[in-house]
Amino acid sequence: MKYLDEFSDPQLAERLLDQIHAATIRPVAMMEVCGGQTHSIIRHGIDQLLPECVEMIHGPGCPVCVTPLEIIDRALAIAARPGVIFCSFGDMLRVPGSSQDLFSVKSAGGDVRVVYSPLDALKLARENPDREVVFFGIGFETTAPANAMTVHQARRLGVRNFSMLVSHVLVPPAMAAIMESPTCRVQAFLAAGHVCSVMGTSQYPPLAERYRVPIVVTGFEPLDILEGIRRTLLQIGEGRHEVENAYPRAVRDEGNLPAMEMLRDVFDVTDRTWRGIGMIPSSGWRLAAKYADFDAELRFDVAAIRTAESSLCRSGEVLQGLIKPHECAAFGKECTPRNPLGATMVSSEGACAAYHAYRRLELVDAK
Repeated sequence: MKYLDEFSDPQLAERLLDQIHAATIRPVAMMEVCGGQTHSIIRHGIDQLLPECVEMIHGPGCPVCVTPLEIIDRALAIAARPGVIFCSFGDMLRVPGSSQDLFSVKSAGGDVRVVYSPLDALKLARENPDREVVFFGIGFETTAPANAMTVHQARRLGVRNFSMLVSHVLVPPAMAAIMESPTCRVQAFLAAGHVCSVMGTSQYPPLAERYRVPIVVTGFEPLDILEGIRRTLLQIGEGRHEVENAYPRAVRDEGNLPAMEMLRDVFDVTDRTWRGIGMIPSSGWRLAAKYADFDAELRFDVAAIRTAESSLCRSGEVLQGLIKPHECAAFGKECTPRNPLGATMVSSEGACAAYHAYRRLELVDAK
């Protein structure tokens, strides 16, 4: 199958690994930003095939994982209201809030529905004019254009019973925040290819220059990731810190211009809180003033909801790359996919879920 079989070729992978070993001249800790890359690395055992002195740090690039607890609780409060149809992608339904999740609200009688596109939610609003239909709009720059287009369409069509609970976050400010941390060990980044397919690569050269780190844009198949690692190690060996696009089949440097134009129209940049990390300035989007009528936080007056994280869950440290998932004392014990304490265990892109699913059920003492 195109782009699957050919990018999983074991002979090519072996050749790339030989080149990676040859290019490794000193210990390197690099971060893959995206949770999809993390799952590919763990699923295929890529991190175990690398030289011992090359460490992959799992970054905060799982949109479900970094959605703050207070936003989850706001979603739960809205979904439990009579007359509301609350729509979400399926991966959000089991993410725990402070006391329950969306599945619990659904089992208690709330009208919670899984949709495959925000436009499905808009269609429901048009079909149910006597109900309030709310879509849970989360994610990085990848999912934002479709959400922006849906709000734009709702305004154009005059669909007044549709609104969106928005929790979009942006990758480059998070990378900067990671590099500014006093505990940072990151020496290079594998940037998320799907984010760059929308936004291009223009935001990354200033980061590479300011923090003197290589940034290589990669895809998600095994050979994509290995090629990204190879290019990164070559840059480090040569003393370079540049932005390279190792995913040209999907990413153009200028990005998707119509999508970016839609994003500028519908959203304004805002400060955002990241679950387990805290507030990062100018790291998210909110609906622009002319679309404020479609803001579910304002419509349902839930912005004041504030909640605290579980004291057992160390997902914030996982998201910052400070610990590996199995170094959390609750991993595989109090926290499992059936009973998750944090979103990194329940999300399909979470690092904890990857460790639990693909190996690494051996439990080690927490550091």
